[in-house]
Amino acid sequence: MTDNEPKPIMSNEIQRIKTLDELVQHVGLYPENAFLFVREGLSTTAERLHGPETEAHRRLQQHLLENQLDWPDVIAAYSEGTLPKPLHRAVDDAGGCDKLDRHITGRQLCWGLRDHALQRWGLLARTVLEAWNIRSTDDFGRIVFGFIDMDLMRKKPEDCPDDFHDIYKFDEAFDMPIKREKNEEV
Repeated sequence: MTDNEPKPIMSNEIQRIKTLDELVQHVGLYPENAFLFVREGLSTTAERLHGPETEAHRRLQQHLLENQLDWPDVIAAYSEGTLPKPLHRAVDDAGGCDKLDRHITGRQLCWGLRDHALQRWGLLARTVLEAWNIRSTDDFGRIVFGFIDMDLMRKKPEDCPDDFHDIYKFDEAFDMPIKREKNEEV
């Protein structure tokens, strides 16, 4: 294969592209980049709140996906002693089930996405988000629950779209920090 020939697309990459296209069509309101931004912002927010993801997190996440389980199922299996031994050791090594739960609330995610957007785009953050039809925190909720509907993210039983409702006004959240910074310089 030469540099001029197109590289073959790996099967998991095809699946990712197909799934992302399906997700965009399923929700129908936002472009692909909006979904990629929210997914990236979720990772950034989880790392900021819970620290970096460990090998134990990855192994348990894989177990959850393969067995279509949720965190409460893992906690119950751990408590009952029915969790496979390597996973049980991974939980112990991580300091227990509480240390492995990387759940982010809708409110936490909205603020994390705001911070991520400001860090990434600065003064243009609100403009970029609005170009993708994201004009309120409710839009973040629609995107997240699109991921959940397509089994690309998991939620706790108490999580709902209302968790994203009116967390902040975009003009205040994205414009006010800039105005405050300017006032502080005076």
